[in-house]
Amino acid sequence: MNKKVHHEGDGLPLFRQIYLRFRDSIKEGRLKPGDRVPSIRALASELHLAQGTVEAAYQLLISEGYLVTRGPAGTVVSPQIKSAPLKPLPIKSEAPQQSLIHTGETPQPLQMGLPALDAFPTKLWNRLAYRALRHSPIDGLIYPDARGHVSLRNAVAGYLGVSRGISCSPGQVFIVAGYRACLDLICRSLLHSGDSCWVEDPGYFATHHFLREAGANLVSVPVDNEGMIVQSGIQRGSDARFAVVTPTHQSPLCVPMSMPRRQSLLAWAHHQQSWIIEDDYDSEYRYLGRPLPALKSLDTYDRVLYCGTFSKVLLPSLRLAYLVVPENLVSRFAQIADTMHSHCPQLWQVTTANFINEGHFARHLKKMRDLYSTRRGLLVDALTSVLGSRLSIDHQVGGMHLVTRLAEGKDDRAIIAKAKSAGLSVHALTNWYLDAPSESGLLLGFTNVKDREQALFLATKLGQTIEN
Repeated sequence: MNKKVHHEGDGLPLFRQIYLRFRDSIKEGRLKPGDRVPSIRALASELHLAQGTVEAAYQLLISEGYLVTRGPAGTVVSPQIKSAPLKPLPIKSEAPQQSLIHTGETPQPLQMGLPALDAFPTKLWNRLAYRALRHSPIDGLIYPDARGHVSLRNAVAGYLGVSRGISCSPGQVFIVAGYRACLDLICRSLLHSGDSCWVEDPGYFATHHFLREAGANLVSVPVDNEGMIVQSGIQRGSDARFAVVTPTHQSPLCVPMSMPRRQSLLAWAHHQQSWIIEDDYDSEYRYLGRPLPALKSLDTYDRVLYCGTFSKVLLPSLRLAYLVVPENLVSRFAQIADTMHSHCPQLWQVTTANFINEGHFARHLKKMRDLYSTRRGLLVDALTSVLGSRLSIDHQVGGMHLVTRLAEGKDDRAIIAKAKSAGLSVHALTNWYLDAPSESGLLLGFTNVKDREQALFLATKLGQTIEN
């Protein structure tokens, strides 16, 4: 029931105003037949009124047949009243909004960026979460540490030292609510409006959108099979204050940045005293050879801000990421983090820390690498069998999606519109470019392709959208 005083009730006794609120809510369908209404005592307490005032309103509603009493079961809207439809909200003429990146809807087949939801150890995770909740001390009841829970910062620092070769203390680790919260913390701490920022082209469109909104001047730097072309970045904007890169598996092309390019990028950042933002979003998933070292592990000048996420390796719903900053920036970032309070709930932080410390994380990653290698092969075989030469596939060594190329003259944006209507979540490569697209193609997630039959079904469905 709307707590705002009814416009007809101005100057009327309070019991009459309450009566009008209920009457109109019932007539307009906001309260439906059989809905239970608050007790007299509860409503009087909520509205800071005498119980007699509320009782007078209820008696009037009962006498007119709007409410009926049911003893211990409480007072309800009369079931005899005909249910009224809710008044439609007025239609506002607004400019069409951009599609949301995350809608909360059930994932569609071939969707990118999702781990294998069917393979997540839910029972183990729930057991760890319940244990963390049951043994939560006083720090689970107070305002949390803005930098993140100490147990998870310790666990992340230990994990990065072993798996990614990054030497950092827990004090350099900040836990935030997702990758874009990493960017937000960086921008609030270091970015000045109008600062130039190198971004990969093609590159992750959400990064482009966020940095623009934060006031950065984007400098598109082309990518080839060795990653970002650093020399092109120097030619286009040598004085840029930031560079955002995905050096392990370039997003979206999945190519690794070569060692000479990495060294050139670090040398440029040192010379210009600029900052490199390393988005290491799915480095755990490499299916051929040893994992490449993180760019941060090569950073002898402390110019790299390292971003990692648990969305790709555990669950997207956690909204849990981490940022490693140089020691001399810890105080600045801590002050900004304290004003932002961009937190993942402490329960999930402690659960994740225990998941790592007890060895479950390492076992889960090994299982997922084997599973994804198999599922990628299933989709590649199905696409090759169904589509043949109509769709060529890049054979990258890692990542969580396939990069495919269309025959000349095919419009990837038109194809994804048809694919969406057919229930497939496919990305057009051209939508990831800042400048004029040089290539068209389709980006296909394979992590939730469960078997050969499903792979063939999806390949056939995709083939129909390409041909129609």
